[in-house]
Amino acid sequence: MRKDYQLPKFYDRLVCRTGAVSQAVGSAYIELRNTKIICAVYGPREVAKKQEFNIQATVACELKFATFSCRRRRRHIQDSQEKEYSQIIVQALQPVVRLDKYPKSQIDIFITVLQNDGSVLGGAITAASVALADSGIEIFDVAIGCCLRQIGDLSLIDPTYLEEEGRLNNEEEDEIVTNANVTIALLPSLNQVSALIMNGELDVDSTQRIIKDCLEGCIRIYPVVRECLTKSLEEKMSRN
Repeated sequence: MRKDYQLPKFYDRLVCRTGAVSQAVGSAYIELRNTKIICAVYGPREVAKKQEFNIQATVACELKFATFSCRRRRRHIQDSQEKEYSQIIVQALQPVVRLDKYPKSQIDIFITVLQNDGSVLGGAITAASVALADSGIEIFDVAIGCCLRQIGDLSLIDPTYLEEEGRLNNEEEDEIVTNANVTIALLPSLNQVSALIMNGELDVDSTQRIIKDCLEGCIRIYPVVRECLTKSLEEKMSRN
């Protein structure tokens, strides 16, 4: 049986597993507090002949919230938020994959959010990266995602759903001034940022501090991902 890898003294609960979808070439399951995300990777597959020849592979991603995953029931058809998240994940993962190794091919990534309690985008980036590593597709590094919510003078790393909405408790009527949401994708071994998304208004000093906090969050997540992939590889080698 696979173990759950937790990061003490930073997250209430962080779980990372591989092999969550048996039919996929690579897959991963991530739990961040009460946010639960599953990802499956398929390919590389040859693209249709009618398409133009591309010397490099292309990465396609589809993120979908399960209909029961949010406080309000989601639709079966992909909405604008899901399409936006899918595009951001592609942007974050393209520098990770050795695209030159798979000409005229496409790598498909399917992400399903089973439960949304905040920090979905950061968790989805991490889950997709772990699934790519599990698939055996050649990559330069893993991408670690981390979200931050700035509420007034308070910075919250990997916020919950209510914190993302600008509330610090469960009282819907509370009115709290909100500032910004920030998500970063870090390639820790290469020490490079593959994606940076900011929504809101921040001054220069606050922006620098928040980016630094997000990067530190990514660095703290990385040992959990590394251990998960190491254990997964050891299991595969022991079966062969």
